[in-house]
Amino acid sequence: MFKKILIANRGEIALRIICACKELGIKAVAIYSEADRHSLHVRFADEALCIGPARASESYLNVPAVISAAEIANVDAIHPGYGLLSENANFAQVCESSGLKFIGPPPEIIRMMGEKDKARQAMKRCGVPILPGSDGVIGSEGEALEWAQRVGFPVIVKAAAGGGGRGMRVIRSAEELPRMFNAAHSEAASAFGNGDLYMEKFIERPRHIEFQILADEHGNVVSLGERDCSIQRRHQKLVEESPSPSLSTELRNKMNGILEKTMKEIGYFNAGTVEFLMDEDGSLHFIEMNTRIQVEHPVTESVTDVDLVKSQILIAAGSKLTDIIQQPVVPCGHSIECRINAEHPEKFTPSAGKITAFHAPGGTGVRVDTAQYQEGVVSPYYDSLIAKLIVRGKDRPEALARMRRALDMFIVEGIHTSIPLQQRILQDPDFEAGNVDTKFMERFMVKKTAESGG
Repeated sequence: MFKKILIANRGEIALRIICACKELGIKAVAIYSEADRHSLHVRFADEALCIGPARASESYLNVPAVISAAEIANVDAIHPGYGLLSENANFAQVCESSGLKFIGPPPEIIRMMGEKDKARQAMKRCGVPILPGSDGVIGSEGEALEWAQRVGFPVIVKAAAGGGGRGMRVIRSAEELPRMFNAAHSEAASAFGNGDLYMEKFIERPRHIEFQILADEHGNVVSLGERDCSIQRRHQKLVEESPSPSLSTELRNKMNGILEKTMKEIGYFNAGTVEFLMDEDGSLHFIEMNTRIQVEHPVTESVTDVDLVKSQILIAAGSKLTDIIQQPVVPCGHSIECRINAEHPEKFTPSAGKITAFHAPGGTGVRVDTAQYQEGVVSPYYDSLIAKLIVRGKDRPEALARMRRALDMFIVEGIHTSIPLQQRILQDPDFEAGNVDTKFMERFMVKKTAESGG
């Protein structure tokens, strides 16, 4: 077992990893920027090292600074959390070269899954259902038109090297293809330093379904079921739940089996999430794999009683899955997560500043993952997520009722938050009935505007 782990992250996920380390008897080392000097992950770590100025590029994304901190603290391993360097294959490689265990999959797998076109082909070879589309990167407008005509409009082009909605365009006709293709290429090149694009058939109203994977370094794999992440705005998730209201037990079991076989074939280990779009006839189509812990991992923890972060650490230390979790894992109950963001709930603009009042809800079946507190400062330099509110109920109706009362009892003053928006989403009849897809928020905002007479 590791004696000391450096956490190459900040905020609530850094604090979450510190909790896991403390329960395992491992010393946790925090790194922080000058802007995060008074953050809770700094306070609760066993050691903390400042690695640079506020800007992430000069601190949390500065690989030499992170590695230097790890060497100064004499740690055994590095946990990258999510975001920042978590899916940076070069960083994982540098960790290995420096004699530090990277708590995640091997660099070659991170690299393959990071190149979306290669990930798509790898999944196809293993029998995972994928959307019709190009066989790889598209080299020109002409080639894009050929594929679009073969697949059939509408199609979507995506950045091969990225995600988060950047370098992505829906193309509905041959006439608009040159403009949209070039716009996607330019955006991808600017965002990721790589303008390569690939193409898929576009599904008009899909659900976003993702499966949580755990795999050890001995060839053992378990799929822990799915999360439904269809409530999104600009490709950023707002509400997640598990299990999905739309998946049958038969389809869930089938996909669990396919994914367990696939992860063994490609040599995957540690935690990962395989993401799908579900079309209107209930078919699933692979879109990408995230080779890290996800923001929304607590909903899976709630229904499976599996601590995913502790499992990551134990797997990296060489433990077998059979020694970490009792199998088979049978999900129980229903869990919902709301991402509480520091942003205006109407304008969706960031809201930095000092928190003047903060009260997190509690009670049966309620969990709050946060690194914020009263008098804490929300910095303009980082992601707007300030808390994750997670509830569990015996079934979906109880989970919905529990989330509604928890949102009502969550107090954050001094800044704007997404809480009022999420309160309205949970009161929406379509959401309550489970009739959602990734276009839900577009319809919801139009309906809200109409109701307010705007």
